[in-house]
Amino acid sequence: MPKIVSHLWFAKEAREAVAFYVSTIPNSTISGETAVPAETPSGPPGSVKVIEFTLEGQNFIALEAGPLDPFNHAFSILVECDSQDEIDRIWDAFLANGGEAEQCGWLKDRWGLSWQIAPRVLGEMISSPDRDRAKRATEAMLGMVKVDIAALERAFNQSN
Repeated sequence: MPKIVSHLWFAKEAREAVAFYVSTIPNSTISGETAVPAETPSGPPGSVKVIEFTLEGQNFIALEAGPLDPFNHAFSILVECDSQDEIDRIWDAFLANGGEAEQCGWLKDRWGLSWQIAPRVLGEMISSPDRDRAKRATEAMLGMVKVDIAALERAFNQSN
């Protein structure tokens, strides 16, 4: 395990959430699951679960330990996609599993965790040295719910 790992606290259903994440994001696995063997502030021995997993090579730990603080937009997971098909597949899977669409490629999964499902090319467009093109792409993205690569490219490549 690397020194820095994102840690996600779930009130309940951490195993279900992690199983969904690894089945939806390619090249993802669950690497371990442990029931904490001691009494904790969250409950008796065995009631707190720790699940280690990776999503596309990024390490995470999910802790199921009862309610504490809900997830919010201050933390999100960005999935950079290489095609519209990949965006559509992941987006649709999250919505079909109880997620809620938000603006600009963001969605909230059924456990309340925020995700950004965005094309890799969006970052390239926004950071373009041609600031007019970057602005057009950004403005197009700001008007979207699910990101549409073709519409971004049209806006980015639009001639003045």
